[in-house]
Amino acid sequence: MVTGNTTTGALADSLPTLIASARTTREFEGLMPQLVDKVTLAEGTGLSWNEILLAQLTAMAVTESTVMDNPQQASDTMLTITPTVAGIETLITDRVARRISKNVYARIGELAQQAIQRKKDEDGLTVLDSGAVTTSPGSSTTLTSGHLAAAVVGITSNSTEAGPQPIQIVLHGFQIKDLFDEAVSGIGTYPVPVGMSESVFRSGFKGAIAGGMVYEDGNLDRSTVTSCKGGVFSKMAIVLVQGHSPRVETKRRPEVGGGATSLYHYDEYNYGERSSGNWLYEIESDAAAPTS
Repeated sequence: MVTGNTTTGALADSLPTLIASARTTREFEGLMPQLVDKVTLAEGTGLSWNEILLAQLTAMAVTESTVMDNPQQASDTMLTITPTVAGIETLITDRVARRISKNVYARIGELAQQAIQRKKDEDGLTVLDSGAVTTSPGSSTTLTSGHLAAAVVGITSNSTEAGPQPIQIVLHGFQIKDLFDEAVSGIGTYPVPVGMSESVFRSGFKGAIAGGMVYEDGNLDRSTVTSCKGGVFSKMAIVLVQGHSPRVETKRRPEVGGGATSLYHYDEYNYGERSSGNWLYEIESDAAAPTS
């Protein structure tokens, strides 16, 4: 016979396990779709979205003796973007639906839509690498504000076609840390009055550089560990063509596991680039994990 006080430890097998809360994995959702030009492919207009670019004409000086006999020919170029479908299927058996904690079950539906949004963001980030002609400062090189300022004015004062505002700057947080270090480099060396350095030291690097707004996107690829490829671009440089709004369809599967329901999440979209080589600069720089 066991003697002693009856505690929760003594009756551990009798204590029910209740799920008090549930959450999904925190991630960066849909930053790129918010920063680019978005258009919708209208129904009944075919598979592709088409935009015509008319080339510049050249005017000439005219004097009183000038006989105008030099017509300037208009020429056009077609930009074509064809949306493609992205999707994900989840299947939940009826037994799971009956037995799982309700607050966990309510969160499962979010996971699929988050996966679609993450893919949509990553596809947009791919354009920063594949679409850019100019890259700065280079792999394993420390990023500075000067590199970003040069890219901004390279877009807005481009001699072929000046890029319109707003200008977006998308970087990994580890790249932004280098901008933080630059801004607070004087702290500890000399008194720092209230101003940019003091603000960055307290709140982190936020805001604009040379007219370009800086955004952090943790979905940028760091597979090479010491390098990451962000970008500086005019909002009008990248076009997101939406084929249809995100939608969800369900299908009963009575033959699976004693009964189940499949959920299909779909989206239809694609990205394209305007004024290739002029309005988009790739920012490739060191992105090693900060240690100090």
